[in-house]
This record gives sequence, C-alpha cells and structure tokens, in this order.
Amino acid sequence: MFFWQVGQANGVRLLIALGGNAMTAPDGAARPADQEQAISAAMEHVADLVVEGYEVVLTHGNGPQVGNLLVKNEIAASVVPPVPLDWCGAQTQGTIALLIMNALDAALASRNITARAAGLVSRTLIDSNDPGFSNPTKPIGRYLPAAEAEKLAEHGQVWQDRGERGWRRVVASPEPKEILEVEAIKTLIASGFLVVASGGGGIPVVRDAAGVLKGVEAVLDKDLTAALLASQVAADVLVIATDVPNAVVDFGKPGARSIGKITPSEMRKLAAEGYFASGSMGPKVEAACRFAESGGITVITSLEQIRNAVSGVESARFDVGTVVVGS
Repeated sequence: MFFWQVGQANGVRLLIALGGNAMTAPDGAARPADQEQAISAAMEHVADLVVEGYEVVLTHGNGPQVGNLLVKNEIAASVVPPVPLDWCGAQTQGTIALLIMNALDAALASRNITARAAGLVSRTLIDSNDPGFSNPTKPIGRYLPAAEAEKLAEHGQVWQDRGERGWRRVVASPEPKEILEVEAIKTLIASGFLVVASGGGGIPVVRDAAGVLKGVEAVLDKDLTAALLASQVAADVLVIATDVPNAVVDFGKPGARSIGKITPSEMRKLAAEGYFASGSMGPKVEAACRFAESGGITVITSLEQIRNAVSGVESARFDVGTVVVGS
C-alpha cells in the first residue's frame, strides 16, 4: 500500500465506477436528453481529476438503458424476436461510451487538456457451470400480465409470478472471472487514452466445449466487475461513485452512522450483520472489500465528492467517503 503527496498525482491510476445516478436525471428518468445532461455533469468531475495528473479508467452501470431495450423487446415480441441480453449489453456499452467520450472530450478541451477518451466494447468471461444458471434469481425489466409474459417465455426467457404486481423476468447473475479485453485496455491507457470499458459489468460470455466464446443470457454486477477490472489494470484506487457520500450503518434509521476509514474484515463483519441491502449497497461493499484485499484502496462516495475523497486518500486523512483499506 502507498500514499502520495497532494499535487503529485502523476502516474496514480483511478478506476472510477459510475453508478446509474451519473447517467440519469435526479428522478431516475433515462430519456436521451436526461442521459446527456447527467453524463456531461459527471465528466466535469472526472476532468478535474485528469487536470491534476491522475490516470483515469472508467466503467459504468447500464440498468436504465438495458431496461429501455427490454421494454422495446416486450412491445415488439410478437413481431420480431427479442434481442438477447448480451446484445443489449453491447448496445448500451456503445451508446453510453459515446456519450461519455463526447462529454469528457468537451470537458477536457475547455481546460486546455489534449487527452482523449476511448470506449471499448468489452466482454467478461464467466463460468458456464456457475450455479446461477440453474437457479436464476436476478429480476430485470418490468412487471407484466401473465399473457404478455407468456409470449416472452415462448422465446426461452424465464418469468416468475410475483403476485399482485404481475410477472417478472429473472436471469442468472454469475461471478465475473476475467476481463477478456484487458490487454487492449492497457494498450490504450499506455497510449494516453482515458478508457471506458466493461460497462454494465461487461458482456457476459462463456467458453463452450470447443473453447469458442459465446454470449449468454445473464446480468453481471457492475461493481464486482469494476473490482476485477481495477485489479487487472493495476489501478491504485477504485472509486465507486454512487448517490450517497458514504456507506451507512442503519441507513434511514435515527441512529444512522456514516462509515469512514475501515478495513475489509471490519466491513465484511458489518455486511454479515445485514447492514447493506443486496440490491443497492451490498455489491458495492463486496467489491470494495475485494479490491482492498488485493492490496488496493477503495473509496465509496457520491459523484460530487470524488475529488474531495481522493484528496483525503492522498493525505491519508480519510475524512470524506467510505475508504476501505487494509490495516
């Protein structure tokens, strides 16, 4: 583990994982204009870090964007076959990377920085024998009436009856094993590009018996893939940008307590006690612990606080954000 002096950030590599709040309106709306505006605002914060000399690699979620594609699948299911999830992932990687590149290039140009962004459609290898495939539990998309769900089930999708709200599709959420495009990512970094990769956790692929890669119907956790990507590109700090300034114990309760500097073992103990919801902060905590256990430093904080949190790590103050670091 190491720390660097304030103002001496050259060569310090940050892997920034952008949450959905960085790509949608405050109310969660994901219209094209909402996404453009939100991403432009997010890239202003990223550009400030680049100005200070940090090497930045970006990854991002894609839940709202894939959700929009699934609605299109549902509406058109009786006319054209639904697009598989790996295709949805690839499409949203390309779309979001385009918006990020345009916004980041503009933000850098306004600061007289010549660095450029590059987006890479990238795959994440998973195990074809992952237990998630035999028991899919990850809900995605809208609730639908039984008749509409039945049409989609005819195309091989798995739908479950969720009671009064209707039927909802479920898919596997397997463990990410390897970022297949990591050497290309490293080459782009070495050439001075600010790389956008592994969006939405990466396009899920498996190797068949002949060793051939193929996409599968699955959803990968963006934060767990971010931790893996951070390790594979030798990032110094993993920054998980979300919509709260810290992870919190007893969130929403009168005795709520923000978490500052903490070790992975202490964080895992809190997780085991049920303080972090599986659908929100839980995966972020797990990703933070994994990267810290590999020797890195993880910061969980809001997008607006990224610079202050990184500054705190620089000086070993750890006074902004939740900083997970080995003892």
